Amino acid sequence: MLSEEEKRKLLEIARRSLEESVHGRRLPSFHLDSRTLTSPGAAFVTLKKGGELRGCIGMMEPIEPLYVAVARMARAAALEDPRFPPVAKVELPDIRLDISVLTPLERVLSAEEIEVGKHGLRIERGGLCGVLLPQVAREYNWDRVQFLRQTCRKAGLPEDAWEKGAQVFKFSAEVFGEEPEAGGVDSGTRAP
Repeated sequence: MLSEEEKRKLLEIARRSLEESVHGRRLPSFHLDSRTLTSPGAAFVTLKKGGELRGCIGMMEPIEPLYVAVARMARAAALEDPRFPPVAKVELPDIRLDISVLTPLERVLSAEEIEVGKHGLRIERGGLCGVLLPQVAREYNWDRVQFLRQTCRKAGLPEDAWEKGAQVFKFSAEVFGEEPEAGGVDSGTRAP
């Protein structure tokens, strides 16, 4: 669990990284003394504009310090999400950030292990992979089977691939973000 101060710091890092990237500058340097933020971590950064998804990119494996992962994923969500054009400078005041800090992946042996709203999913087979964060199932009011099917679709697999040899993994996420009006921290879980 992250402290409120650590959440605030990660949101500051994500916001600065977003703004510097959109202005064509390098990612800024950050100096931190939090062991949690400087330890390897996996995270997604979600951008929303007017309540609608505007970009979301993340990393599943904790291969670099958490704060570095957040900075890089903020940049990637703004400039590299293939579903959207790069964020323009004029959009910056309207963009709100959410950060999802992930737990390690756990292999799912039975669909009954998946708790909708608590777990995110990663499904992979034959070099194809799809990931949906835990809050997505809540946002769309999906049941477990719908969540599995939609994650297969995101991977480019048939909807029933989760029953036919695809590897299914679950994870949890601590989700927090900027408040829409004030740009402060909302440590509740909100759907991206």
